[in-house]
Amino acid sequence: MQLVDSHVHIHHSFDNLSFQADLDEVAAAWRQAGVVHLVHSCVQPSEFAAMQAIADQFSEVSFAVGLHPEDMDKWTPDLAEKIHHLALSDRRVVAIGETGLDFYKGDDQAIQIEAFRAQLSVAHGLDLPVIIHCRDAAAAVRDVLQAFIQNHGPVQGVMHCWTGTPEETQWFLDLGFYISFSGIVTFKSAKQVQASAQMVGCDRILVETDCPFLSPVPKRKEKRNQPANVLHVAECVAKLREVPLEVLAAQTTANARSLFKLPESSFDL
Repeated sequence: MQLVDSHVHIHHSFDNLSFQADLDEVAAAWRQAGVVHLVHSCVQPSEFAAMQAIADQFSEVSFAVGLHPEDMDKWTPDLAEKIHHLALSDRRVVAIGETGLDFYKGDDQAIQIEAFRAQLSVAHGLDLPVIIHCRDAAAAVRDVLQAFIQNHGPVQGVMHCWTGTPEETQWFLDLGFYISFSGIVTFKSAKQVQASAQMVGCDRILVETDCPFLSPVPKRKEKRNQPANVLHVAECVAKLREVPLEVLAAQTTANARSLFKLPESSFDL
């Protein structure tokens, strides 16, 4: 059985969540769990060299480049060109992002929308998918995507760490997007997320950890999440959808390979 963790942050050093001291052991654990590929998302383009170094060490790691909507203090109009250049500089770049909108705390909505549109343009021009972060902004994200597609043509991507309602989920399915579920789907209180996980078509569903955050049940007591735990996310989603784990794993792995154009196998288990 093979799994793809479609969204990780391995190089970060948040508080006590760093992987620097035991990355080899963490990698051994994800391989033991059947994880054959990981997509390392990007918060700021300045992380690019660190992500390259991790991919140099582990052949199963691909990565993205973009600017997170919570980091608009870093945004300048010429940053889109830098993202474009970095994406072209390494064949292991498989997406633009994470980008999107986060209206939970932000009072910079206009700048977020500007940066989101610019990164959509980069992705469209390079024929790369976008990794979209969406928090308290589903309607706005939908509106930006609809306008972009109408004016420029189709763009592919994934709604990562999805927490939306079934109605919101359908908005993005109708736009051709994939939906990725994280450890949140395993939480007892996450009823609307679980309902969304049940309704997504088998050709559009992905799983992720968003590590080092959001440890899933039964690992909630572990402050640092890790890629091996995507197995627990997959187990939960399979149970919700009433399919064998092996079926869910095969579907999500095939979907990740299709969206991100990943190789059939990065290493031999």
